[in-house]
Amino acid sequence: MSCTRSSPKQFLFALVDCNNFYVSCERVFQPHLEGKPVVVLSNNDGCVVARSNEVKALGLPMGAPAFKWKNFFVRHGVKIFSSNYALYSDMSDRVMNVLSSFAPDIEIYSHDEAFLFFPGNWRLDLEDYARFIRKDVKKRTGIPVSIGLARTKTLAKAANKLAKKAPEFKGVLDIERRDKDCLLKTLPVGDVWGIGPRYTKRLKDIGVYTAHDLKNANQFWIKKNLTINGLRTVLELRGETCFELESQPPPAKSLIRSRSFGQTITNLDDLREAVSTHVHSAALRLRSNRQVVGTLHVFLHTDRFKDAPQYSPCLSTCLPTPSNHTHPLLAAALDLLERIYKDGYAFKKAGILLTDLQPAGARQLTLWEVCTRRNKESKAVMSAMDRINAKYGKDTLQYASSGLRKGWDMRRDKMSPQFTTRWADIPGVKG
Repeated sequence: MSCTRSSPKQFLFALVDCNNFYVSCERVFQPHLEGKPVVVLSNNDGCVVARSNEVKALGLPMGAPAFKWKNFFVRHGVKIFSSNYALYSDMSDRVMNVLSSFAPDIEIYSHDEAFLFFPGNWRLDLEDYARFIRKDVKKRTGIPVSIGLARTKTLAKAANKLAKKAPEFKGVLDIERRDKDCLLKTLPVGDVWGIGPRYTKRLKDIGVYTAHDLKNANQFWIKKNLTINGLRTVLELRGETCFELESQPPPAKSLIRSRSFGQTITNLDDLREAVSTHVHSAALRLRSNRQVVGTLHVFLHTDRFKDAPQYSPCLSTCLPTPSNHTHPLLAAALDLLERIYKDGYAFKKAGILLTDLQPAGARQLTLWEVCTRRNKESKAVMSAMDRINAKYGKDTLQYASSGLRKGWDMRRDKMSPQFTTRWADIPGVKG
């Protein structure tokens, strides 16, 4: 590219994005996969959710159903892996811990992306500094990253996209030091942060094909057709900061736990195990977020793609006292399950939804609520259970209703070992 350089002095955002994150996690502990075509599949080994660059070059689309591409995988020698969420979560934590040491403020945007914020008085050359960050993350975690630098978050996301696509940037691009218009002309409008497929089609209908076209689009049309967030995106492309750094993300307003089964379920006992497992996981998240829940929903789904009787019920209840303790949530969820379950149906999915989430330490008490000895004992039990599971591994302690065998669990026939979170899977070193 022949985009010229300038050197303004201003605060900058850096968007750090892990390259092909799930695939990169697999390669850290299996280096023989480097340079080989690799894909990672979704729950129940259904669809492709991560692709190596080698697979992308072969033309495999994201979200491709695995069963339809079996011959493609065999023909090109594609290595296939089931989703290994324990490994990916732990590797994400490692990357974010490394990144947090490099900037005054950080916003963890997703499991594989983070915004770093650098004030205007930052003394180091930020493009060189970003290259050092990239090198250090790779050295300390094994995960390759790309970094985009800009004065707004939307431009930083755009710079990151360009840094990945253009080899001459070598994974790092400070878009403020180059001709932004020249670069934005090369970025499709659908790749702009916040512009989804529906907006992309609407924009192309009026001749907006690139990020540069969007930057120069009519503000009134944008606000009317893409809402206020669409207008903010346009202003950010023009260099006006509309999306601030969120170092403390807003508390969640709801929480859902659900998963499709590896095979359809027809009996109530297996459904109890599934719902209990979801409650156990959700209650743990509530306690870690220091929240309590006021309303609980339980839902079931049959397989809508099969020619079979269909039934997808959902029932909810308001808890007498908002709580994050597993036992009262479990009792309420299993009661709802009993009420909505019907014989004669093959269920493909079960889940729970928690709404009316409140801060645990700053909620409105009810008139009849008192702090009893039983409540204190329950809190102590939950605290002890969480400490044990944190020290010895997930589900070391769990409620018996969650089951041990979990024959209903999702299918993951090609899952790699949990290299960093299970003692038996830690790689050995040969002398």
